[in-house]
Amino acid sequence: MTLKIMNKKYIIAPSIVSADYLRLAEDIRACETAGADWLHLDVMDGHFVPNLTFGPFLVETFKRATNLPLDVHLMIEQPERYLEAFAKAGASHLTVHVETCPHLHRTLQQIKSLGCAAGVTLNPGTPVSAIEPVLHLADLVLVMSVNPGFSGQVFLAETASKVEQIRKKLDQINSSAWLEVDGGITPETLPVMKNAGANAFVSASAVFKYPQGIASGIKALRMSLPGA
Repeated sequence: MTLKIMNKKYIIAPSIVSADYLRLAEDIRACETAGADWLHLDVMDGHFVPNLTFGPFLVETFKRATNLPLDVHLMIEQPERYLEAFAKAGASHLTVHVETCPHLHRTLQQIKSLGCAAGVTLNPGTPVSAIEPVLHLADLVLVMSVNPGFSGQVFLAETASKVEQIRKKLDQINSSAWLEVDGGITPETLPVMKNAGANAFVSASAVFKYPQGIASGIKALRMSLPGA
């Protein structure tokens, strides 16, 4: 599966973790109307990260609520046990952490066999070398720019150098994988990551908590992409 979207050079992916769950369908429609490209879904298990969110059932609900691709980020231990369930629920992309996958090649191959785009991610403290052996298999590489678990955290500026390293390695193997960043992405920090080589941007609070509303939040992120 390809993640390339026609005429799209950069991707804005609002993270539903910061949405208002009392008006979730409205928030999702607002993202779609405002021109979001993907909907980012953070699945957390309370073990790998210190928070709990949702499972395949809600992913299936999101699938019925939107035509946007569902960018499912599995912040869970033993993700291979749940890949099929999330694929059946409607995930377009399934991204797993290198820290939780001892058989990472096999896990990415399994994701592809389920008809989903395969993503791999690493935490701020994990070196790029940990994912280098599987870059040729990845449709998406996600760099966490905060320690995962909660939205609203402070952007870790040092992760920009990690994005630069991965961009160079992807270019060296002529990979078309998206290079995604997640954590503290705002109109101020997005250009830092764009200049480092990222082309897909996950944002939670800067969209759903934006003072002037969701549409204005997405517009502000777009406007922070100089030359986009």
